[in-house]
Amino acid sequence: MPIDTVLSAVLRHVGVPPELIASCDPLTGGTYNAVTRVHLTDGRRWVVKTPPPGGAHLAYERDLLVNEVTFYTAAAALAEEAAVPVLVHSGLDPAAPGGAYVVMTDRPGQPWHEVADALADDDARRLRAELGRIVGRLHTVPGPGGFGYPSAALGPLAPTWRGAFTAMTGAVLDDARTYGARLPCEVADIRRLLDAASYVLDEVTRPALVHFDLWQGNILVAGEPGARRIGGVIDGERMFWGDPVADFVSLALFGDMERDEDFLAGYGESAPGGPATFDGSVRLRLALYRAYLYLIMLVETVPRKASGEQLEWAWTEVAPRLEAALGEVESAPRVAGSGA
Repeated sequence: MPIDTVLSAVLRHVGVPPELIASCDPLTGGTYNAVTRVHLTDGRRWVVKTPPPGGAHLAYERDLLVNEVTFYTAAAALAEEAAVPVLVHSGLDPAAPGGAYVVMTDRPGQPWHEVADALADDDARRLRAELGRIVGRLHTVPGPGGFGYPSAALGPLAPTWRGAFTAMTGAVLDDARTYGARLPCEVADIRRLLDAASYVLDEVTRPALVHFDLWQGNILVAGEPGARRIGGVIDGERMFWGDPVADFVSLALFGDMERDEDFLAGYGESAPGGPATFDGSVRLRLALYRAYLYLIMLVETVPRKASGEQLEWAWTEVAPRLEAALGEVESAPRVAGSGA
């Protein structure tokens, strides 16, 4: 059972000798950091994350482990009801012994997309409602009083959501220029369009705990057919403090959240503002957040050296959706606030 040098150093640093390690299994699935599931002979089951080797990355990806620690720390009081891993150990200084790392408890289940085809309709609907309740509860977590990424990769937390989100979109557009990323529109035109609609972000005055990567790969499904449950909500490394409805973008990746009646019913039971209302303000904000996510998905293909089918998929599936989101932003009438 070979253990790489970085992982071995982390385990030694947290007091785990080699003889206590029962198994180590690298995990994949799109995460930026290196992830390993570690089972110990005393029954403990951990997931260990360490940064990837130095190399090109997007600006917001600097010190992603800080965001991950913030997510699990903020959600600690909800860990069991929200199926969130518990933080066991962390070290965020790359120069310290063991380097930067996060150790968390291993959650049960398989990624949703791996079992989706085998889910009965009743199980799928119940899971969507349960997920809605979980996300609603996470959105009740009080923020620190500022907006943006806790890592400070783009600067300190901003006093307004408009300021934070403008910095976020500005950074990924700067990355697009730096890497020469292929986009369906000119960077200057995208920046102008997003800035012109940014007034709607002033409707958001309470920073919520936003995961922003809740696609099916980060939702674990556990249990047997007929008794499925959400086993885990994982990979909080891309979280930020911001508008709670931003989570709807990855939750309905390439889909329409307004049609997800089961999720919305569950969400309305536990969300701080009650049931979600898709008025003009929310729809415009969602278009802005979709544009941001699709920009990330297109620009990151360059530093990640995507090629072949991956690159073709990004251009044929993501680029048209970016164009559509930008079209929604451009055509949206100036809207009154929703009081989010």
